[in-house]
Amino acid sequence: MTARILLLGGVTEALAIARRLGPKHVYSLAGIGRVPQDLQCQVRVGGFGGAEGLARYLREAGISLLIDATHPYAAQISRNAASAARMAGIPCWALRRPAWQAQAGDDWREVEDWAGLIEALKPFRRPLFTLGREPLQHLDEIPAEQFWTLRALEACPGNARCEVIGARGPFHIEDERALFQRRKIDVLISKNSGSVATEPKLEVARELGVPVLILKRPVLPEVDRVFESLRDLTAALDLQ
Repeated sequence: MTARILLLGGVTEALAIARRLGPKHVYSLAGIGRVPQDLQCQVRVGGFGGAEGLARYLREAGISLLIDATHPYAAQISRNAASAARMAGIPCWALRRPAWQAQAGDDWREVEDWAGLIEALKPFRRPLFTLGREPLQHLDEIPAEQFWTLRALEACPGNARCEVIGARGPFHIEDERALFQRRKIDVLISKNSGSVATEPKLEVARELGVPVLILKRPVLPEVDRVFESLRDLTAALDLQ
């Protein structure tokens, strides 16, 4: 691959791509989580200052291909990437995992936003949140009859009605089953990330008849090429 690539990371597959990139390419991370120390490519941590700042970086760094491998719910970053690539006159490719699909025995209830989620949560008492850190902003709003279990990448303080668990995937079905049973989970809250690494929680919810509140995926911008698998993207980049 002769182009100089800027890879915007955010999903597990992005690191697999970064491990195949040489020293002239750049792997960009938002700064959440651990920064890999074993890559040959350059690593950049932090934001760019919106679409205009990213476009300026693309031009100044001589980037000729932008790859958006951010989380499917990082819609603003994806919009900035598509816009910046147009401003810089370079192609933008995106790795977008297919959404999970409900199976027989699933009780999935899609919600639009946080307000819709809180309304849908009213009948339940022991929710398990797997949305990342977003629920931390609402700990003071937990109803007296509920106790929240919140799983995020890093452990952090909760409060009297919420415990925060720090854990990173991949998760195994036996451990997920034990978590549901130990915490008496009666509803699971999840984004539809499409990740194989976090899918076991959905299998356990299906086994136990636990409803799942799914936060609706945002609409993402059009780009020059969209890939649904790491294999297809690496083949297009000739990085096998």
